[in-house]
Amino acid sequence: MKKDKTLYIAIAVLVAIVAALVYYFPAYRDYLSAEALYNWYREHLTYGTITLLMAIESSIIPLPSEVVVPPAAYFALQDGSNMNIWMVMVMATVGATLGAVANYLLSMLIGRPIIYGFAESALGRMLMLSGEKLQHAEDYFRDKGAISIFLGRLLPAVRHLISIPAGLSRMHFGTFVLYTCLGAAIWNVVLALMGYGLYLVVPDADNLFAALEHYNHYVKAAGFALLAAIVLYIIYRVRRKK
Repeated sequence: MKKDKTLYIAIAVLVAIVAALVYYFPAYRDYLSAEALYNWYREHLTYGTITLLMAIESSIIPLPSEVVVPPAAYFALQDGSNMNIWMVMVMATVGATLGAVANYLLSMLIGRPIIYGFAESALGRMLMLSGEKLQHAEDYFRDKGAISIFLGRLLPAVRHLISIPAGLSRMHFGTFVLYTCLGAAIWNVVLALMGYGLYLVVPDADNLFAALEHYNHYVKAAGFALLAAIVLYIIYRVRRKK
């Protein structure tokens, strides 16, 4: 409990420092704006960047793959780009698999009590973890068996956690990697297609950020609609199989 209080205080102090910098030094706002992050990603976009960010996305750090793969696919389609949209999908899948393997190995090595203890700690909650979420992932893994690794890669609420019960149960490593890779590949193809669709609407990259700002609500609605369609299809297939 004392450690949790200390961590909360440290986080509060850090937030206060950032807020003060933004308020008293307006120049810092430029580094924290959405446009600055967009420009940074565009300037530093490589296959290595995609792999690293997708590995982070598959770990316990909440980084949405929706902000990594679609823009990468979009920029890969630009004239003069040294990237290829197919390689974007491949490297995104490699990164997602590496992150999932890291979760699998950590879970297998340190065990259930430590994993759940971390999830219930202040740091774990800050990373949007909880014992309830881990239990949900375990139940999903237990109910669906090995195929849960494949299906879990397509579900946002389970995607980055499903490798934890696989590690805790010491699932066969080759089977785990195979299903993880297949599920991640399908999801990354969907995300890359979103980037391709964006390219058809706004082919000039210099106008992309302004277009995203203008059509932000429509992009969010399309993303949720696509996600709902995927979830409904999975439910339909599972029920049909039963």
